[in-house]
Amino acid sequence: MNALSLTELQAVNSFAALPAAFYTRLEPQGLNNPRLLHANADAAALIGLAPDALSTPEFLSVFSGAQPLPGGDTLAAVYSGHQFGIWAGQLGDGRAHLLGEVQGPQGGWELQLKGSGMTPYSRMGDGRAVLRSSVREYLASEAMHGLGVPTTRALALVVSDDPVMRETVETAAIVTRMSPSFVRFGSFEHWSSRRQPDMLKTLADYVIDRYYPECRETAVGESGNETAPYINLLRAVTRRTALLMADWQAVGFCHGVMNTDNMSILGLTLDYGPYGFMDGFRLGHVCNHSDSEGRYSWNRQPSVALWNLYRLGGSLHMLVQDVEALRAVLDEFEAVFTRAFHDKMGAKLGLAAWQPADEALLDDLLKLMDANGADFTLTWRRLANALQGQRRTFEDLFIDRTAAADWLDRLLARQAQDGRPAPEVIAGMNAVNPVYVLRNHLAEEAIRAAKTGDAGEIDTLMKLLRNPYVEQDGYERYAALPPDWAGGIEVSCSS
Repeated sequence: MNALSLTELQAVNSFAALPAAFYTRLEPQGLNNPRLLHANADAAALIGLAPDALSTPEFLSVFSGAQPLPGGDTLAAVYSGHQFGIWAGQLGDGRAHLLGEVQGPQGGWELQLKGSGMTPYSRMGDGRAVLRSSVREYLASEAMHGLGVPTTRALALVVSDDPVMRETVETAAIVTRMSPSFVRFGSFEHWSSRRQPDMLKTLADYVIDRYYPECRETAVGESGNETAPYINLLRAVTRRTALLMADWQAVGFCHGVMNTDNMSILGLTLDYGPYGFMDGFRLGHVCNHSDSEGRYSWNRQPSVALWNLYRLGGSLHMLVQDVEALRAVLDEFEAVFTRAFHDKMGAKLGLAAWQPADEALLDDLLKLMDANGADFTLTWRRLANALQGQRRTFEDLFIDRTAAADWLDRLLARQAQDGRPAPEVIAGMNAVNPVYVLRNHLAEEAIRAAKTGDAGEIDTLMKLLRNPYVEQDGYERYAALPPDWAGGIEVSCSS
């Protein structure tokens, strides 16, 4: 497929073909005197867009909300959901506009503006996003992609001097997000809560036919069952969500707002708000300053994901009367998550294959990290140093260096049981333990530069985060312990 100009993109707009009750068609409210702060050529390639198209006036006009996507069908979607465990009722795209869906070389991508003005679902909001949160989302989705974690992507970041009131007066921005679909668990809850099984079935059929066609397949010798596709859908989403949770836990990522309306039906990381990659490790780390009860702490993310899946299963109960069949599918979550988590953590520990006895080795390390506030990313990355005679770089991360040394002896003894050569073990560990993650202070430095119109830090971070497992000369500070001032950074739901 040849690289295309903006007007040559192939629009398909499958979500817009659903009944009108699923959305409201309306135009974005563009920014005054918009400026393109950054565009992502890697994301553009996913829709076949030529790199030189990113610098055209047409590109800025479309992704600042001033004019529609050629061939697109602009709308804001409705959904409902549970927020912090409490039923919130109808929600929806309160500050987002879906411009349309574009067919790329490997599939369709929906393009969505975030911060593009009020919609019927804005409730008390102003429909805007601020520069601070937009830079964070723009960088985070690309950082997660670099780590190999399923995620939405980011195409463009447009800024303006338009004032926006949050805790203080800030300036407005629009980030363009890309995803095969923005359908959420809450999209299903919306119709089940309204007791509209016909609309729920329409949505489920759309998701299955578009994204999970295998859910309609039956095994050889089995007779067709009209409810089987919906049971299979829940199984597929349960599996993807469990694998996503293993990914999050393995890289020390905290989402911050795991509400059901922020859970992707495709098992993607969706809606980056008060997220955080842990610096000093705490089992109960809470990255969202608004989460006073710690509902979405690091160690609770898998269980919250399962709680959210139960809400999805409850919604599908309108289509599947067999409660035990739905419950049996949800019961598969723990085994899928545990197996994936152990495989990932075993690889991070440099083990050839996970063994049941390795549970104690991992648990003891996490407890040791928690007790000492050891840096999450550096702890894992420096494990490989011990195989190169550099034990001290690992041990120095702990206040109790003796305990760290004793644990390291256990790890080295366990690795020796595998009988693999050290270079092979080191290469394997460094391939799964990143050098660079999007720490809050790095995002903050990029935000501060962006406020002056300087996208240099965004450029640098994008370069490092696209290949976070490879150390690059001259960028040592991006892989170092955070500065003291980083401890004062707070992110909240306004982020």
